[in-house]
Amino acid sequence: MEMIKVSATSRTSAVAGAIAGVVREHKRAEVQAIGAGAVNQAVKALVLATGYLKDDGINVVAIPEFVDVDIDGKVRTAIKLVVEPR
Repeated sequence: MEMIKVSATSRTSAVAGAIAGVVREHKRAEVQAIGAGAVNQAVKALVLATGYLKDDGINVVAIPEFVDVDIDGKVRTAIKLVVEPR
């Protein structure tokens, strides 16, 4: 399963569809965002995805975590949202 990476310019509905699709297929999704704008888009997408999945009878929870990510030799702190069925 690959990480869903979100940027500040990501379309919320596209990310929400990706989250819902991965949860349906793999029973778990991981969403990663670096920066306030990206985290904002990720959380809004999570809210939409929760609604999409609820329509299918799947209730999910999101567990936030800090993770260190190496980007071009620099370590950055990202927010990872682990989305799993309740």
